[in-house]
Amino acid sequence: MHEGRRAEHSRIVHDPDLGAIRALLAVARAQGRDTLSEPEGLALLGALGIAVPTWRLVADESAVDRRLLAAFAGERVVVKAVVLGLSHKTEHGGVAFPARTVEAVRASMAAMRARLPSPPTGFTVAELVAHDRDPGGELLLSFRWTDDFGPLATVGAGGIATESLAADLRPGRELGIVSLALTPPECVEQALAEATAVRLATRSVRGQPPRLAPARLAEAVQRLLALAPLAPNEIAEVEVNPAAVTANGLVALDVLVRLGDGPRPVRAPRPAAAVARLLAPRSIAIVGVSSATNSGRVILHNVLREGFDPAAITVIKPRTEQIDGVRCVPDLASLAARVDLLVVVLPAAATPGFVAEAVERDLAASLIVIPGGLEEKSGGGPLAARMREALAAARTRPDGGPVINGGNCLGIRSRPGRYDTLFIPHAKLPPGSRPAPMALITGSGAFAITRLSRLAPLDPRYVITIGNQTDLTAGDYLASLAGDPEVRVVGVYVEGFVRLDGLRFLEAAARLRADGGTVVLYRAGRTAAGAGASASHTAAIAGDAAVTRALARQVGVTWAETPAEFDDLLRSFALLDARPARGRRLGAVSNAGSECVTIADHAGTLALAPFPTATEHALGDLLAPAGISSVVDVRNPLDLTPIADARTVGEAMRGILAADDVDVGILGLVPMTDTLDTLPAGPGHGEDLGRPGALADVVADLWGTTTKPWIAVVDAGPLYDPLRDRLAAAGIPVVGTADAATRVLAAWCDATVRER
Repeated sequence: MHEGRRAEHSRIVHDPDLGAIRALLAVARAQGRDTLSEPEGLALLGALGIAVPTWRLVADESAVDRRLLAAFAGERVVVKAVVLGLSHKTEHGGVAFPARTVEAVRASMAAMRARLPSPPTGFTVAELVAHDRDPGGELLLSFRWTDDFGPLATVGAGGIATESLAADLRPGRELGIVSLALTPPECVEQALAEATAVRLATRSVRGQPPRLAPARLAEAVQRLLALAPLAPNEIAEVEVNPAAVTANGLVALDVLVRLGDGPRPVRAPRPAAAVARLLAPRSIAIVGVSSATNSGRVILHNVLREGFDPAAITVIKPRTEQIDGVRCVPDLASLAARVDLLVVVLPAAATPGFVAEAVERDLAASLIVIPGGLEEKSGGGPLAARMREALAAARTRPDGGPVINGGNCLGIRSRPGRYDTLFIPHAKLPPGSRPAPMALITGSGAFAITRLSRLAPLDPRYVITIGNQTDLTAGDYLASLAGDPEVRVVGVYVEGFVRLDGLRFLEAAARLRADGGTVVLYRAGRTAAGAGASASHTAAIAGDAAVTRALARQVGVTWAETPAEFDDLLRSFALLDARPARGRRLGAVSNAGSECVTIADHAGTLALAPFPTATEHALGDLLAPAGISSVVDVRNPLDLTPIADARTVGEAMRGILAADDVDVGILGLVPMTDTLDTLPAGPGHGEDLGRPGALADVVADLWGTTTKPWIAVVDAGPLYDPLRDRLAAAGIPVVGTADAATRVLAAWCDATVRER
């Protein structure tokens, strides 16, 4: 008979008995198991110093006697069958709560033996821990390895309602998530605080004292994180569900432990200097250029258009002396010297062999590989195998071999590097007339070019499509750009990270933010985590996107919920970069009462402070001649009504922005009123939005003569696209709805306001 008692809280948080834990894991692995039994799991928690009920392990009913039951207090005990590989014992009838008598306990064991699909190898008898089963009385605690970010600990709602409760929560409140690498010990409490279950457990409710001190919960999380040296080779996941919130602290009532599946190779980060050379090469070679129009020819045209020196470009093409004034050579061996950048636009079948030759001959410092074919699911045949061998050999060179962007990418456009390998004809994308301190890093070429179209006239310094990240990753690029003072805003779209690159990415994002920059992130593929989710509440609730969102917010990354929000955030952040906010006090104006109400309803973390007396008087004097002050009161947000003309709109916003009590602003422009020139000149009306003194002219002047950050709202259909375009050409951030404006401006304050 084996026994266990409540673990003592005096155990040092960072001093677990890893030797005892490894011994438990070794026994399970020797028996061919990928999970620990529940008694082994309880022993593991004890080795971590996490409290568990008093428990005993018995082989069968005959071991149950009065002496055994005397170890437990209370009228009832908990009996669980030990069945290796059986998850969710409650659903299979493997858990019972009999009276604390020999007869009742033996009867419950016999009943389990009869109904379970596999015969138990034993039974645990444990103390029935008194606790509140309402929300906040039971928590889920877990430790798990994630390929994106390494070891994580999570806390959420526990018990049988875990997943259903989480499904009803606002995104970001399902779990508190802590990263060993990204969350300093002193920040653990803060990282957990916003999870709804944590708030219920650690805060006063209806005048009652908190059930659990936040420090005690943070201690338990740090004890779980002490398993990090064993992950992922030896241990993959430990899930405690539920952990009962008791008067004496947390007590783990049930535990699931999954073993690791052995070593997992991790790609070493690529040198930032090599990435910088790719983005600003001195020489370029292109293979795959046709005499007729094809993707390679479009790329050549685009590189020449960007002003790259034709004498520093070589086209690899047999039986041709030159194309578009650029010298041609018949093959790789004929290159005059090693080039900084080799652009590969060959058919997929020919790509691996060509890349292998370039790597073996060391003919390029970097490659942009447009087609797929570098990593075929079937292995790719001899050429793909040769390419993999060549890349592996190159990584042992002192310089680490060439860096590769792609494959299966649209390419890169680098304004500082004076080249564009996006194989999109120039006429298909709008001209970027307004240089922006911005970079785009996307896993999708289509996402990149649609953003370029929608963000016009903004012209990012870099547009980088990374494809399948065969070599260079999102983290590699962000780490390189974090050192570029000309890049202030980075917009990133990813569908997933290469192993541990999520961690590298967020570390780079934290550095960029520390230097005053911002990262806007949209992560696609927001589904539950894989096949293991069926037996793991943690994985089912905290899918990859939810984990990314929580950790990204901890390091100051701005999270976009939708592509449209991504566009609004990126556009506004780039245009507001030179206008840092002093605080969160919002002053708002609209010529529609409904927009004023919407702004007030969705202000969020923005503060709608009353206008100072002097501002109220000045606004009243402005509105009186038009009769507006007889219709509405002067308040924040200010409703100008459809009566207001362009001058009144501009002067009202100017007066509000001039107030010392206003830090940021929103200007709502509903363009249908007949008091504003908002249509281009044309038949059927007398308006001309381009005339001096019209609304666009007034608002553009307001932008140029004010310094505080503000956003314009034009909530209207395509008829008013010319108005939007004119405002955008003046450098004004324009969004489509008032609620979007509040979200964007609040995010801007989150990213730039340094709390005093």
